[in-house]
Amino acid sequence: MNALLRNRRAPKLGTLAVFVVIAWLLPYTVGSYAIHVVDIALVFALLAIGMGLAMGIAGQINLAQIAFFGVSAYATAILTTHNGLGFWPAAVLALIASALIGLLVGVPALRMQSHYLGIVTLGLALGFINWTTNAEVAGGAEGISAIPVPPMFGVDLSSEYLYYYLEVVVFALALAFGLFVVRTGLGRRLMAMRDDPLAAGAVGAEIPLLRMTAFMLSSVFGGLAGVLYAGLIRYIAPDTFNISNMFLLLAMVVIGGRQSLVGCVVGAVGLTLIREQLVDHPTYAQLGFGIVVVVMVVFAPTGLAGIPARAKALLDRRLGRTAERSVLRPFEPYEPAAVGTREAGDPAAGGSRPMLEISDIAKQFRGLKALKDVSLTVERGEIRGIVGPNGSGKTTLFNVISGFYRPSGGRVLMDGQTVSGVRPYRLSRHGLARTFQNLRLFGELTVRDNLLVALDRSRTHAIWRYALWPVGVWRQERRLHRQADDLLRRFGLAEFAAAAPGSLPYGIQRRIEIARAMAGSPRLLLLDEPAAGLNGEEVRQLSEIVRSIRDSGVTVVLIEHNMGLVMSLCERVTVLAGGSVIAEGTPAEVVADHAVIEAYLGDSAMAGMPLPNSTEVSS
Repeated sequence: MNALLRNRRAPKLGTLAVFVVIAWLLPYTVGSYAIHVVDIALVFALLAIGMGLAMGIAGQINLAQIAFFGVSAYATAILTTHNGLGFWPAAVLALIASALIGLLVGVPALRMQSHYLGIVTLGLALGFINWTTNAEVAGGAEGISAIPVPPMFGVDLSSEYLYYYLEVVVFALALAFGLFVVRTGLGRRLMAMRDDPLAAGAVGAEIPLLRMTAFMLSSVFGGLAGVLYAGLIRYIAPDTFNISNMFLLLAMVVIGGRQSLVGCVVGAVGLTLIREQLVDHPTYAQLGFGIVVVVMVVFAPTGLAGIPARAKALLDRRLGRTAERSVLRPFEPYEPAAVGTREAGDPAAGGSRPMLEISDIAKQFRGLKALKDVSLTVERGEIRGIVGPNGSGKTTLFNVISGFYRPSGGRVLMDGQTVSGVRPYRLSRHGLARTFQNLRLFGELTVRDNLLVALDRSRTHAIWRYALWPVGVWRQERRLHRQADDLLRRFGLAEFAAAAPGSLPYGIQRRIEIARAMAGSPRLLLLDEPAAGLNGEEVRQLSEIVRSIRDSGVTVVLIEHNMGLVMSLCERVTVLAGGSVIAEGTPAEVVADHAVIEAYLGDSAMAGMPLPNSTEVSS
């Protein structure tokens, strides 16, 4: 295994060594104007990495990146020229100011998304441009000059050749940090939020904090670019931070590939060099960039960085090399928990309290009453079925329990604690997990990464470890990958670990979703129509999986239309109709209830359905 890892790393290390040599020798091969262009390209590359983190990795539309850039540059200029600070102390304060502005800009992301967020961030960028043009402290339209040369152990950084090496070192460290974030837990949670914020919240991702973190990371990279720009040019003016450069930066990220930091760098460097070639034709350059952006969005939405993967996927389909040829292995049952830990009413296990208590829950959407005074109690270690016709309020009830909806009335208790209206990520950390009626897997992540998102229970506020204790992050990553491998093996998914969920058959995707729900080690599992779309053999396997989960000590509540599965699997069944509970009891009692026959099953359906025997009910 170690030899295989070394063989995989060798080409990457060789490629990295080649780039290091090229970067080191570059100043010896170009003239003064060319090295100036390269220095500017590195500044835009830093800006593009920050924008890629926010837009491509975290899915937050950020059109304020140029403002972060300007805040840092102006803060450095003002503190050095007006307040007499040294360059590097001013740079540190400028980075802090940029990060704080990033957090401020991230506040609207807590309340709005999509194009609304883009409009707000663009408005903030325009506000900054207006301030720099009119504020006396910012020098107005004339800007600020005479910014001091950054001191560096006697090295004359007024030479753009020597300044290039400073920029290269900062850029390399920044890119390495960005890649480190993307390829570890924080990056996975950001990408899960991008793909499906509801599902990400359900597996424990702290969505509000993650949105703020995305803008803060973006602003830090913008701040670095601003400091380097101020030290390079030693003069700043509003023209540098105009809306034209904002859209040029957006074009760099879109063309290079917003979901790849390396792609963002390629786009930034490439467009900077092209812009210099077209400096005498700015109108044609802007028109050309706009056309290329439109073409990329339509035909290659993942940018230049995504073309190799798209080509490989197309080739695999042509050659028949698909993930469907892999084999779904049998499920390995969980070890049964000690009897006392899962039986209802066992004082040693805290079983005197039901696992779930729902008291008079109501949910109203304007004039529609989706739930009306629903009450039910689910004991510890029970498999409870919830059935009812379409529109009876089953999924609405699950959404209330799992925190997606705030109830209009009543309360929900889990393990004796009131959890009504608690955010989904908090409920996940409290021991609740769920699946969805319509699959909500993270489509841009691999199967393994889907599980890793749920396995990772670290808190977003621990982001400081990425900068101050990266070794701890790596150790956690190794532990999480071992746990993910164990979970993949248990659910028979090991051969699909590197596949995208969307490329797999529907039945396998259902199993992935259950595995992801179990990754969080829940005490209460909500399954919303887990048998929908499955064939007979897959339903039988599902039944075995659910029983094993229950036997491991997890209480299970499932919504299901497959009445054969419900009657054979559930100890008790609750029937909803019109948003109210109309029956509750054992499967045999519910089947015989006249209200159920009339409201849900119907006389003709019941006539041919055999009652479950006692063995099936108790198994």
